[in-house]
Amino acid sequence: MFDNKKGFDKEKTITYKVSMESDDPVRKALFTVYEALIEKGYNPLNQLVGYILSEDPTYITNFNNARTIIGRIDRDELLRQLLKSYLNI
Repeated sequence: MFDNKKGFDKEKTITYKVSMESDDPVRKALFTVYEALIEKGYNPLNQLVGYILSEDPTYITNFNNARTIIGRIDRDELLRQLLKSYLNI
């Protein structure tokens, strides 16, 4: 059955896949660091929040050069992009 207002089928589930590949270097770097933290067994969200709040690089593992990669990102730019993404603007 199609919804006349939206023009989509209410009976089907629409899937949406977010690609971790991106032309945005900050996004790509963040995913690289995230994956390194997961591989080392850390909770990546907790570690990234700790890093963002303190700017202490020891929150980020050296595995796969993650600490070097996160250190290249301007923290103000990272926060700006995170807020922009969260607010969908």
